[in-house]
Amino acid sequence: MDKWLRNTNVVRVVALVIGILLWVVVHMEESSAPGTTSLSNREETINNVAITKKYDESLFYISSIEPSNVQVILSGKESLVKKVTTSNTYRVELDLTKVGKGEHDLALIPVGFPSSLVVEVVPRTVHVVIEELQKKEVPVVINVTGTPAEGLKAGQPIIKPNKVYVTAPTSRLNEIETVRGEVSVDKANAAVTKEVRLQAFDADGKEVQVVMNPQVVDVEIPITSPFQTIPLQIKLVGEPAKGFAIASVVQNTDKVTVYGAQDVVDKMEFYQGPQVNIQGINETKEYTLDIPLTNKITQVDPSKVTVQVEIVPSVTKELENIPITIIGQNDGFNTRVSVPESARINITVEGAPDIIEQIKAQDVQAIVDVSNLPPGQHEINVSLNLPSFVKKGILQDIKTTVEISEKTPKSAGPQG
Repeated sequence: MDKWLRNTNVVRVVALVIGILLWVVVHMEESSAPGTTSLSNREETINNVAITKKYDESLFYISSIEPSNVQVILSGKESLVKKVTTSNTYRVELDLTKVGKGEHDLALIPVGFPSSLVVEVVPRTVHVVIEELQKKEVPVVINVTGTPAEGLKAGQPIIKPNKVYVTAPTSRLNEIETVRGEVSVDKANAAVTKEVRLQAFDADGKEVQVVMNPQVVDVEIPITSPFQTIPLQIKLVGEPAKGFAIASVVQNTDKVTVYGAQDVVDKMEFYQGPQVNIQGINETKEYTLDIPLTNKITQVDPSKVTVQVEIVPSVTKELENIPITIIGQNDGFNTRVSVPESARINITVEGAPDIIEQIKAQDVQAIVDVSNLPPGQHEINVSLNLPSFVKKGILQDIKTTVEISEKTPKSAGPQG
């Protein structure tokens, strides 16, 4: 080591290295010292910074905020400024948790910026209008579009749930006219099932932005043959046992929905159901019967009917002075009842006590039909139109004599 230190060249080299190191250290300190260069500090402006709003979104709605975007001016070390502008970890916050509905001027708070930076928000305050949120229940309407396959028809939509809760600001809630969705059944030959997104609309058909719960509902559109709901006609055949009568007939359904070709369904005014045979019965009975498919009808709903026939002991009653009505007479002839001369008859009727007690002579029609009869006297059976569940008394064969004659032509007046 001593030899090295005694060597003049070695000492010169060492001195040179030490001198270079000292120069480097001094210049590094100068460059890092504050204020020693214009590049150490920087000012940066960030435009169009969105405002982060802090509030209870389940209770309030911000109807307006002015301005909606602000400027942020940063001052400080260049490295920190660059870090902020490239990281996007910062935000400008508007704290609304301590205010309620109404108009407010509130300060903005910069959040997420390094504490060593000077942060200025321009403007420092904003004007905000807050509304309360209200909730109401609204029925769901489904618009069915398109045409099913030939010969089929779309039924009434089945919606689950059929009502939704709508939440909106007070000023907007009253604008809502309908909540609806849309389902296409075009060319469908079976039921269409779909999850449907709902939208709220005002009276002019413009969409209103609201919160809905639920936003999506399940919808099923039945696809069936054309159908119509019409009265169900039950026919009684036979007569109860001697001395008994029908007091009432009660069906568990008096209407059915019939399905079939459109031209067939449209013409039907009622549907002829099954026949109920009451021949010889002497007590109340209940019948459960299939409803038959007739006249090109493919389906009947319901497919069965229950009929209760109430049978009670019968009573009789005499009805007097029932006028005889003539039908089918020719306008070119005079037609009159000659026997009896009064053109009135007396009859005995039979039925259940409650029905017979209320029946009167004017409830009965006595009719003779003279259609296609020539001039002369004719003995004709009298037909009776009686109320339901009422019949003629036993061994009554009522006849009348009708006289038909040509009308006498009017004589001509004296000739001059």
